[in-house]
Amino acid sequence: MKTLLMIGLLACSLQLNAEDRTQSSPAAAASAGSTIFGESEYRLGPEDVIEVFVWKQPELSSTVVIRPDGKISLPLLGDLEATGKTAVQLQAMVTKQLLQYVANPMVNVIVKEVNSPKISVLGQVNKPDRYHIKQRLTVLDAIALAGGFTDFAKRDKVTIIRNSGPDKIRFLVNLKKVVQDGRGEVYYVEPLDTIYVQ
Repeated sequence: MKTLLMIGLLACSLQLNAEDRTQSSPAAAASAGSTIFGESEYRLGPEDVIEVFVWKQPELSSTVVIRPDGKISLPLLGDLEATGKTAVQLQAMVTKQLLQYVANPMVNVIVKEVNSPKISVLGQVNKPDRYHIKQRLTVLDAIALAGGFTDFAKRDKVTIIRNSGPDKIRFLVNLKKVVQDGRGEVYYVEPLDTIYVQ
């Protein structure tokens, strides 16, 4: 009987710990592993426009859009995976692939347009929509993009749904403290975040 009681208590404890992880703050999630968007080397994604320049090989050079499946199509090489790679990593991959066709290829990958990082801002904002982000943004910046709070917005009940990891994580944040008192954490958004203002 004691053993069953101990197993039950242990299971409850593990469940509570799991729930605590899903309700932790965005700052804690950022410090646990990922860096804030805009502070590390940019990784390519769908809809980004890149130029693949091969020196002295104009027929192998091209400007391409990364497709929704994360790939690009290049002359001679066909389809290559680009999503999740930095420009330098993609450059190294294209150089390696071209070695079978060109002696000592000199490749340069240039990011022409950053289009893939997006966030959604919904609920009690004046212009709910999906927005491209080009740099580091706070949740307040994202709400400003969406035209600011409506008169009925509950500034102390803003939910951030982080969709970028393997699991969706939800954070309830109080922006009223930040706006009125200058207290509380500064929350940064990540690509694919959904911000919902109650």
